Amino acid sequence: MERYNYGMIGLGVMGRNLLYNIAENGFSIAGFDLDTEKVRELHEGATSEMQLKGIGSLEDFVAALETPRKIILMVPAGKPVDAVLENMTPLLSEGDIVVDAGNSYFRDTERRIADLAARNLHFMGMGVSGGEKGARKGPSIMPGGDREAFNLLKPMLESIAAKVDGEACTAYMGKSSAGNYVKMVHNGIEYAIMQLISEAYDLLKKGAGLTNNELYEVFRDLNNGEMNSFLIEITRDIFHQKDSLADGYLVDHILDKAGAKGTGKWTSEQAMEIGVSIPTIDIAVTSRILSAYKDERIMASRLYTEKEITAPEDKTLFIKEVGDALYLATLISYAQGLALLVKASEEYRFDIPVKDVVKIWRGGCIIRSLLLEKFYSAYTKNDRLGNILLDGEISGIVKSKIKALRNTAAYAVSNGISSLGLQTALGYFDAYTTESLPVNLIQAQRDYFGAHTYQRTDREGIFHTSWESANN
Repeated sequence: MERYNYGMIGLGVMGRNLLYNIAENGFSIAGFDLDTEKVRELHEGATSEMQLKGIGSLEDFVAALETPRKIILMVPAGKPVDAVLENMTPLLSEGDIVVDAGNSYFRDTERRIADLAARNLHFMGMGVSGGEKGARKGPSIMPGGDREAFNLLKPMLESIAAKVDGEACTAYMGKSSAGNYVKMVHNGIEYAIMQLISEAYDLLKKGAGLTNNELYEVFRDLNNGEMNSFLIEITRDIFHQKDSLADGYLVDHILDKAGAKGTGKWTSEQAMEIGVSIPTIDIAVTSRILSAYKDERIMASRLYTEKEITAPEDKTLFIKEVGDALYLATLISYAQGLALLVKASEEYRFDIPVKDVVKIWRGGCIIRSLLLEKFYSAYTKNDRLGNILLDGEISGIVKSKIKALRNTAAYAVSNGISSLGLQTALGYFDAYTTESLPVNLIQAQRDYFGAHTYQRTDREGIFHTSWESANN
């Protein structure tokens, strides 16, 4: 019986395309799905050069793999992963490897690692970013956990990953569930950048009155310059997409209610749990939730006075400042996410190599951008950098654009144009770069009403005061 190098469970769009990628790079692979239609589609889309086989029986699928078996799961996070493992693990042999390539919560991965280890099986969590096209042509791949299992998978992962300057966009992300954690933070940063781009679009449309064709030109110019990135590139293209169901452009007919799959929320929850400030990511999650209040927003817009928007005096300057503000706020969003990775690596003993994280994010993934080259340079100089804003070269970029961010945020506020992302990016920067915050007053309040104590600026120790009412 012919044996296959790898197995893929889950033949939806992502699973099927990742399977084709593996097969196209010289590895034989079997695919399994309970949906016989997906098995049929797998065969229909394959080329004659690919060594692959779609199988509709889990027992036959497991039997078709060479040992130690190397099985990739591309199924929805949560209960579906546990259901697959419950049915499959009795069929596996000691030393077999199972890799979860979905967006699983990192705590779930830790539990599954322990469960399978008790059966002498290897389990890994592996983030995969790049969407449908990335899975097919080269994603950014974030594997973590079992080092022995990773070493067996490494040749295949390096073959199928995106390449930048000849280097594969994959690397070992650290111990335990580090791979899932890195992907979670990637998605949190993605939330923030998408929110910021949408706000820039809103300002350019409502403030400068740009048409879709003009917006296309603005984002084309941004993508051709220092803001070159996947998200700016697709935003550019969106403004040229005509609607096939109505007159005009498709973007103007899309309802303003954003979906979410949970990874952004997990990022915010994690930051709160381990004490890392990521307000721009937090507000991006909150903004998606707020967008769902469509009916209430309609009522509120009618209840309150309609906002009067004053056109900028210098349209050309305004467009440039919005672009610079978007660039800096994006940089600050990366800074927040990377700071979370640094703290989580210490907190959970992941040993995440942050330099390698930004290196493999340079290609294949949704948040790939030219900025990551600068981050990679910074972490190459100092791999213990707690926050990217502390790097000298990065500080030069920030200083050159901070006025544009202030002016853009001020314009948005004075004209009633929602800019939660831009404002929180600016607020984070101002707080992070302030030596003395007004939190001394908060500590005094906490001690006044709850005897929570405080520290002093002029001497060591913990203090408590019996505060007197001003009315006494």
